[in-house]
Amino acid sequence: MKITIGSDHAATALKDEVKKVLAEFDAEINDVGTFGTDRVDYPDIAEKVCADVTSGKSERGIVICGTGIGISIAANKINGIRCALCGDVYSAKMSREHNNANVLAMGGRVLGYGLAGEIVRAWMTTEFAGGRHQIRLDKIAALEKK
Repeated sequence: MKITIGSDHAATALKDEVKKVLAEFDAEINDVGTFGTDRVDYPDIAEKVCADVTSGKSERGIVICGTGIGISIAANKINGIRCALCGDVYSAKMSREHNNANVLAMGGRVLGYGLAGEIVRAWMTTEFAGGRHQIRLDKIAALEKK
């Protein structure tokens, strides 16, 4: 599976840990930055990650900022993106099973490495259930066109 990942300056350490977890899945990882602690704006990172997802270059994306809030809001402004901000394993599973989330958001200043790893593992291994949930996703897609 191809995954594009990106973070702002507040979350580079967590991004590096998440990349180690993704290696467990033999994921092909495209890291779009940032690579240090110099300030960058999280909407720019969200745009890069989501461009790979919407173009089909990557199947999924992971975005990380200090809290995960700002970068998830930015990601969800892009048509075709269903970004879920997850701080627990159950939400990560449900974001995939019920919402077919194609981008995962997390907060580098609010999650420890262990929990973030478990969230990523759950998100990577849970499949979309389809059925009644697809009807809801179709309604979400219709909202993007309004």
